[in-house]
Parts: sequence; structure tokens; C-alpha cells
Amino acid sequence: MRGKTDMARFIEIGLLRYPDAQEAAIHGLHDLFDVANRMADGLGAAQAPRVRISVWGVGAEEELLPEAPSGDDSDARLRVLIIPPSLHAVPHDACLARHRSALCRLHQEGTVLASVCIGVFFIADCGLLDGRTACAHRNHVQLLKARYPHLRAEAQQVLLDDGDIVSSAGLMAWTSLGLSLVQRFMGNTVAAETANFLAVDPIPAALPGTCLNPLLDHGDEAVLKVQHWLQATGARTAGLAAMAACASLEPRTFLRRFRLATGLRPTEYCQQIRVCRAARLLEFTRRTVDQIAWDVGYRDPGAFRKVFQRATGITPSAFRRQGVTSMPEDRGAWRSDPLDLEIG
Repeated sequence: MRGKTDMARFIEIGLLRYPDAQEAAIHGLHDLFDVANRMADGLGAAQAPRVRISVWGVGAEEELLPEAPSGDDSDARLRVLIIPPSLHAVPHDACLARHRSALCRLHQEGTVLASVCIGVFFIADCGLLDGRTACAHRNHVQLLKARYPHLRAEAQQVLLDDGDIVSSAGLMAWTSLGLSLVQRFMGNTVAAETANFLAVDPIPAALPGTCLNPLLDHGDEAVLKVQHWLQATGARTAGLAAMAACASLEPRTFLRRFRLATGLRPTEYCQQIRVCRAARLLEFTRRTVDQIAWDVGYRDPGAFRKVFQRATGITPSAFRRQGVTSMPEDRGAWRSDPLDLEIG
């Protein structure tokens, strides 16, 4: 989502070093983002922020601490924390518990949590994936489901970007995760050039309207609480009264603060979440368009089709046939849909 522009000088991305974390992934991600910065410089992408990498660990008081100061703390708040994979077994309960409060606090403050392979267990142990879908390596799907029955584990997708939480499957999926973050913060061209330099598969350019990039660092805790709730529930039953109650605000005050924080009206924001989830279902399941419309919260499949086409420029059926790399010139525009029965 790009309701308003955030051109901070640096995007601070942290890497979590925990016992038995794969050092190759930590160093590889550091190199990937360094290459992305060099590609942005070479392309003259003056408007694109640069990525700054820091490595973090949990201290004696279970607080998250940087291993070395960044030197320039003008924009040092973590935008993303990546939890790398491990070559060893799933972290034991004590290790997960030791990281729980720090990860929950970061998420509550608006930091995007991202995981590679068994890194997803850290996020799941926080309860942040309850009711949501996350990627997991096929060897760990059953264990993840058994330990955390309230989440849905997906082994067919390499990467699942759900806005405030991103998960990826497989030990080497850190390349896809890193490129997806470059694409989110620095743009398609920088991501493609980075992949080309590293000689790895590029991330397909997402069809407009089908990829979430929510503004989470606006500082309004009440609005952020609602954003997390909407992501967790898929915005399926989100009415204005329910959102205002979640924020503990009067509806009029909530509307004003939500738009100021995110650049979008609540209805528009919810529509984006629904369309992004619908696109994922269209791509990775065999459900009919009518079934998907119901799954993402539309009682009227016709209303869903109109919203989807307005957001992406093509119909749901055409999206399924052509795939996500299609880039029509008429992208449509986000706006309220009077046919949206849930949050009119």
C-alpha cells in the first residue's frame, strides 16, 4: 500500500542472530542488501531509500539489542526484522520463549516481522499467526500445525507476503525474501538488477493492487492496532463501528486519524487486504471465483469482481489465466465501492 510517501534516508532492516541461526543466511542477506544499494546508486535512483543492515540479539532482560551501533541513529527504528533459518532442529521452547516478548513488542510498534524456513516458529510462538497463513518448509509443516493449530501452514509457496508479516520456506529462501523487501522499499527495477547481479531468479513484478505494503511506522498506536487486527482477520467482517471500537475511538475521530496515518480510508484499506488475499487464492488454489469472493468477505460475487477489476485492471478470471506478471496499462484506482456490503 502506498497511501502516502515515506522517503526516509534509510530503511533499517535487522537480522536476528539466535543460537544455531544459519550464518550463511545472515551474511548473504547483508551482501544482498549491499548489492541493492549499489544498484540503486548506479541507476541514479535518488528517490529510493537505501537499506541499512544491523544484527540483533536478545539480552539478559529479554530485550532486543544491536550487536554494534549503527553510527547514525537519525532513522534507526527497525522497519523489518528478519529471522533467519537454521541448519539444526526447530528451536527449543526455551529459546522461543526468550525471544517472545521482544518480537511481540516490535510488531506492536509497527516493525514488519519476516522469517526464513524455521524462523516462522519464532513468530508463531508469539501468537501473531493465529488465524493467518504462513509459509513453512515441507519438512516442518506438520510440526508447525501441531504446535500452533490456529494458523494455516502453506508448503506450496516459496514466499508469502502478508503486509506486516512475511514468511518464506526453505533454507535458501532468504534470497527470495531479500529481493521481495528490495522490491517493496526500493522498487521493481532495483530488485531486478540486484537479482541479475547475483544471478538468482528475480521476483516477478506484482500486478498493481495485489501486493501489500502497509504504512506501519506512522506512530499512531490506536490505528496500528486496527491495522494488525485487519491483517489477522483478513478484514472479512470489518465495519466502521468495529474498527473504531478496536481503536477505542469515536467513529469520526477514528476516520480522521486512520486516513492521516495510512493515507487511505478504512474502506479502501480493507478492500486492498481483501483483493491481495483473493489474488493469492486465485493463484494457488482451485476454488471458483464465487467461492473466493465469499472467502475474502464479499456476499455478492458481482461486487467482488468489480472491486478486483478496479484495483488490478483485469477480472479475477483473467488474473488466474494470465498470472501475476501481467501489467495492464489501465491499473484502476482504489476507491470506495458502494457494493461493498461489509464496510460500505
